[in-house]
Amino acid sequence: MKVEKSEPLVSELSPISESERDFTGTTYIPIYVMLPLDVITEQNTVNNPGKLLEDLKTLKSVNVDGVMVDCWWGLVESEKPQGFRWSGYKHLFSLVKEAGLKLQVVMSFHECGGNVGDDVNISLPRWILEIGKNNPDIFFTDKEGRRNSECLSWGVDKERIFFGRTGLELYFDYMRSFRQEFNSFFEDDTIVEIEVGLGPCGELRYPSYPERHGWKYPGIGEFQCYDKYFQKNLRNAAEIRGHSEWGVAPDGTGEYNSKPQDTDFFRDGGDWDSYYGRFFLRWYAQQLIDHGDRVLSLANLAFEGTQISAKISGIHWWYKTASHAAELTAGFNNSCHRDGYAAIAHMFKKHNTAFNFTCVELRTMEQAKEFPEAMADPEGLVWQVLNSAWDEGILVASENALPCYDRDGYNKILENSKPRKDPDGHHLAAFTYLRLSPTLMEENNFKEFTRFVKRLHGEAVGDLQV
Repeated sequence: MKVEKSEPLVSELSPISESERDFTGTTYIPIYVMLPLDVITEQNTVNNPGKLLEDLKTLKSVNVDGVMVDCWWGLVESEKPQGFRWSGYKHLFSLVKEAGLKLQVVMSFHECGGNVGDDVNISLPRWILEIGKNNPDIFFTDKEGRRNSECLSWGVDKERIFFGRTGLELYFDYMRSFRQEFNSFFEDDTIVEIEVGLGPCGELRYPSYPERHGWKYPGIGEFQCYDKYFQKNLRNAAEIRGHSEWGVAPDGTGEYNSKPQDTDFFRDGGDWDSYYGRFFLRWYAQQLIDHGDRVLSLANLAFEGTQISAKISGIHWWYKTASHAAELTAGFNNSCHRDGYAAIAHMFKKHNTAFNFTCVELRTMEQAKEFPEAMADPEGLVWQVLNSAWDEGILVASENALPCYDRDGYNKILENSKPRKDPDGHHLAAFTYLRLSPTLMEENNFKEFTRFVKRLHGEAVGDLQV
């Protein structure tokens, strides 16, 4: 394929600087490229298969290892319970195999649309939405009573309200059908990894910062535990703790776009660090961990012998404050005196699940210049989370949170992928690039990407200097 031409960017075409690290001979890290969100159409067909195959072969020509694709629950089981339609994905996987690439497949039990980077809309299965009309408590709910249909509330994991099935059984039946339908792609090692969607955007977190409800960066977000199933669970937990008065969600938490210091709960010295606050935050985070624990145990049953992974979002804003408010509302009980990611990593280890983390391309100084009010520290967060996972001895993978085409961004990814001063030689097990697009395939952008692939693989890049 002849890649499209674009105007060169100075940062992209600069020669290797004296300070740029040489990755020649370093560990080979495989790289995957996310396919477009709309690669499968609503009609369950491959979108422009000829052009896609051409792009796939172009990726293969520069030694990209494989691609990642979302396998949308809302497309496959859209019309009726267990009425699975896999034909579009069968065609897609055959194209990937023809191009000689490997596959990471995401079990996408969430809605597409309404979040950063979403350019298509794929709802949950229609029959699920119909159930939600009569029982809106199947969805995450905020304190104003607003429902979020991005994914099912974890409160229904064990509730037999889906034509006789529980939430967990919905996920398992889908995964089991996929494994049976695509057995040949597992057997010939075309499918090498299954990423299990555990929440909104496929990430293990609460939908605490939904743009559909007016959230804007860097708002702290809101707790999402007001459906009747979560409320019952909280009351029970408080009674067991011996303080039934604690069986309510906290007051003084602000709104989606509040700042921590403007709230009684999240401000320095606020209620988040009170006896009740600590009880609530532990309970809230434990619901997240328990949901991941349940679904990953079923994933290992469905995909025995295949590498499983799950994704954690990089919530780096307000990281430099004491409470880490945005992380707390998302379900990560991570504050200035508590590691909220170690327990998640420990649960992943129990299920031999790789830990996939985002935002490795972001730089703290750049965030401070663009959003000084956000008190963000993506580099500090990445360092903490990767080391929490490595300390558990599990595989760690990553991906970029935002589109990246420049050398500075790629260099940041490389430094996080292969830490220079790590005494134990830790490195990422794989990196997934977001995403295949016409912009990536422009001549200068693709040249810079090719250079990045070589360095991630530990190859020399002298032939790409310009």
